[in-house]
Amino acid sequence: MLRTPLRRAIAATAAATALALTLAACSGAAEAGESGGGVDAASATDVTAFGSFEALETAAKAEGALNVIALPRDWANYGEILDLFAERYPEIAINEQSPDVSSAEEIQAAKTNEGLDTAPDVFDIGLTVALQNTAQFAPYQVQTWADIPDALKEPTGLFVGDYGGYMSIGYDSSKFPAPTSLEDLLTPAYKGAVAINGDPTQAGAAFAAVGLATVQSGGTLDDFQPGIDFFGKLQKAGNLLKVDVTTATVASGETPVVFDWDYLNATHQADNPAWKVVVLDGTGYAGYYNQAINKSAPHPAAARLWQEFLYSDEVQNLWLKGGARPARMAAMTEAGTIDANLAAALPEAPAETVVPTEKQSAAAGTLLGEKWATAVQ
Repeated sequence: MLRTPLRRAIAATAAATALALTLAACSGAAEAGESGGGVDAASATDVTAFGSFEALETAAKAEGALNVIALPRDWANYGEILDLFAERYPEIAINEQSPDVSSAEEIQAAKTNEGLDTAPDVFDIGLTVALQNTAQFAPYQVQTWADIPDALKEPTGLFVGDYGGYMSIGYDSSKFPAPTSLEDLLTPAYKGAVAINGDPTQAGAAFAAVGLATVQSGGTLDDFQPGIDFFGKLQKAGNLLKVDVTTATVASGETPVVFDWDYLNATHQADNPAWKVVVLDGTGYAGYYNQAINKSAPHPAAARLWQEFLYSDEVQNLWLKGGARPARMAAMTEAGTIDANLAAALPEAPAETVVPTEKQSAAAGTLLGEKWATAVQ
């Protein structure tokens, strides 16, 4: 996910640059993988390996730390989620590393720092990057596993969808008319104004913008070429703005029209009171971010406790508070544990919605790697 300093646009695929993380000595937890009581936390695939949830908590507290990466505090309410974990488990220090990097850079950080106590314990990544890096993950199934739709989870728990939304267009309504179609964005009214956040071969929101352009152009998710062609036209028209979107760029007007997830675009209303968000009529493009555990996590019990925490009723409702749609939303609605007021406040979903499959995401990632740079140069 390319996490820009504030409401950013997300991760998925390809090559990344090594992160400048401070190197430290190997930790005993990373080498042994054992938690209190002799449990091999690094090999635990569910809570029963610890004997009980309380025993998992005890093991995580004994490790004393959790390394997270690419979690901007203003992204889908992560700030409140992180603070709640810190409040609930004061014995576990949360090390918030490189909040604004991409999904691909998360994986690179794990590889660069493998065996060190600075390595990330957990990942929050786009689907394409997840599919390309399953060898980096440890399988784990949370206690609420059955509530997560099969389409959102790798069967063994290597990576699992957690929160998502719809690709949208945010715009400064004081300067631009509301776009009603992609064709509007090709007109002179949007000259040098339309941004996607990052490179779609590395950033998930940018990847999804191409997916949206594909289905809004009459194509299907089996072939992203129509979406690539649209952005090629946007570039030729002089309307594509190659600037990463941040709070500052929106507040200053540098990025006045932005493709991004609806829950992230909505947060820019705090940066610009004239900022509005539209989900185009017709076929909508939805996507989820995925949670995964680093197979070489220096704090393997804390990593698993973090997963349990994220998929609890309380935190699933906190995603909802951030404007995102939690993975367990349907099951929680049926059980009566969803926050009904927050659910009712979500934007209306498009009549027709598409979500890329693993196969489609992988194929699109390959195509983008081959065609994107040439199309927008």
